[in-house]
Amino acid sequence: MNRISATIITFNEEKRIEACLESLRDVADEIIVVDSGSTDSTIAICNRHECRVVSRPMAGYGAQRQYATSLTTHPYVLAIDADEQLSPALRASILKLKEKGFEHRGYCFPRLNFFCGEPVRHSGWYPDIQVRLFDKRFANWNLHDVAEKVIFRDQVRPVQLDGDLLHYRCDTLDEYSSTERRHATLRGREIANALHSISPLTPYIAAVKAFLNTYFGQNAILDGAEGRAIALESYRSTLLAYQIARRIKTTQNHPRS
Repeated sequence: MNRISATIITFNEEKRIEACLESLRDVADEIIVVDSGSTDSTIAICNRHECRVVSRPMAGYGAQRQYATSLTTHPYVLAIDADEQLSPALRASILKLKEKGFEHRGYCFPRLNFFCGEPVRHSGWYPDIQVRLFDKRFANWNLHDVAEKVIFRDQVRPVQLDGDLLHYRCDTLDEYSSTERRHATLRGREIANALHSISPLTPYIAAVKAFLNTYFGQNAILDGAEGRAIALESYRSTLLAYQIARRIKTTQNHPRS
């Protein structure tokens, strides 16, 4: 049977990591956990599941994932987050693949996101195709601080597997907002690097566009209260990201003497 290395990056994930690890049983032949300073029982839970745990300060999601990949011993790597689980159908697909052998360099599958326990079928959250199983000899992470993804060295089209990756994004609205604010800080740095200048109105224009795109363009309106909350948070996080970017640009253009 072919072997798979699984990678997980963690920070204070004691509430969700157990279910994630259970879903990897018999699928992963080794589990590499890169932890960025958890103060709860995350590391103890991982040790109980015989994971290899390495501590490393957070250096952006892309860099953290690539570092985890570099620690694996098997060619095929399954990247999963602590708040994600393999559905029974996806587990079966990967186990079948392990048994018959890997015929492609990359595989993808839909991710079903949950908002406060409810599955979200629109809002740009589904099918949310993820490339998470790949041959590391021909691929790597793009090192972006946020919105990172697997990129291949040649023209590889990942093959889609049956089954969903289940992503439990938050238990409460406050938790989701907190996560989005952290992501906005990372996005702000990337925006500042990408744009030459940012006017005072740009953050508000970008935020309104983000809301409209989520609520109407991505059909969040069909997700009811959850969709409204997601669209509003898209507005807030986009506004914050551009405001942070503008502060960075202002400091760069007018450094203190």
